Amino acid sequence: MTYDRLVCANCAAPVSEGRCPVCRANRERLQQENFFAGLNPMTLIALLAVLVAAVALLAHQTA
Repeated sequence: MTYDRLVCANCAAPVSEGRCPVCRANRERLQQENFFAGLNPMTLIALLAVLVAAVALLAHQTA
């Protein structure tokens, strides 16, 4: 899940807006914890498709 969809329990605002110290701390933690956290799900699907295509091409060339 990307942090832009999370809602802060402290101020009930989106975490991505960083309205309170709790939001800002959680946003920083999520950004440091996971590189893919800030990516759009469609971007992740596109990266996965490119990876699968690269593996298929490599398998085809070695066979």
